[in-house]
Amino acid sequence: MSPSFPPVSIFGVPTDIGAAHRGASMGPESMRVAGLQEAIARRGLQVVDEGDVKGPRNPRSEPVDGYRHLEQVAEWNRNVMAMSARILTEGRMPIMLGGDHCLAIGSIIAVADHCRRTGKKLRVLWLDAHADFNTRDITPSGNIHGMPVACLCGLGPEALTRMGQTMPALMPDQVRQIGIRSVDRHEKRLVKEYDLDIYDMRYIDEMGMRRVMEEALEGVDADTHLHVSFDVDMLDPSIAPGTGTRVPGGVNYREAQLMMEMIADTGRMGSLDLVEVNPALDKRNATARLSVDLIESLFGKSTLMRD
Repeated sequence: MSPSFPPVSIFGVPTDIGAAHRGASMGPESMRVAGLQEAIARRGLQVVDEGDVKGPRNPRSEPVDGYRHLEQVAEWNRNVMAMSARILTEGRMPIMLGGDHCLAIGSIIAVADHCRRTGKKLRVLWLDAHADFNTRDITPSGNIHGMPVACLCGLGPEALTRMGQTMPALMPDQVRQIGIRSVDRHEKRLVKEYDLDIYDMRYIDEMGMRRVMEEALEGVDADTHLHVSFDVDMLDPSIAPGTGTRVPGGVNYREAQLMMEMIADTGRMGSLDLVEVNPALDKRNATARLSVDLIESLFGKSTLMRD
């Protein structure tokens, strides 16, 4: 049986304000060109494209007090939060097309506030090569796309941690990180201190993706809002070259398909981020096209009809 989903609203956030490499700002349009709206519509869903969120230009300046572009990152995230909150209030599912992964701060804060209002439990699947749990004291770069999970858990500047009504937006036990294979030296200590639930590539290799997803989705039920934050660098660069922070040894195509189909089987996905597609580093839009293929599986595409 196909899972049921609410109507969908897509919106783009064309900025690479939190990233080290330029080009993710072109990601939303690349996914539109790859047919994202049409792919979701093929699953029988009503889907509209809300256009792009607006925000400040990328100043390309050096870090200040450990943060690069903090003022601009905060403004972009406030705008993302407002768009996501409106869509959720309308009873629709927001799909945020980044842009870099710092934008998940705004989208997830909106979801956390929505869950607080509606009495839903929140579970976040963070699909990524990186733990994104840096702070200004340990970051090697100052790039805020390496900090969103920490900010969502209350470790960060007030401009990012106090945007919403739910503070912190997340508790560490609400997050499951999958595909991790690059964690900075001091970040490893912080991840251990906060006991993040991380399924790194070694664990995936040892246990298999089915076991990983069963564990990551354990406890997801009718009272759960499942938010999927999908950074395409989770995928192996051999199949997804168009991203700015490539790390060898990532999730392969079949593992990714199984992951998406098992998420779809829950029928509980209520919001989605798709970030870090960088057409400037891609080959004939291959990464965007692969992302669209995987998102269609998130919405129930499968080889056979399954009960």
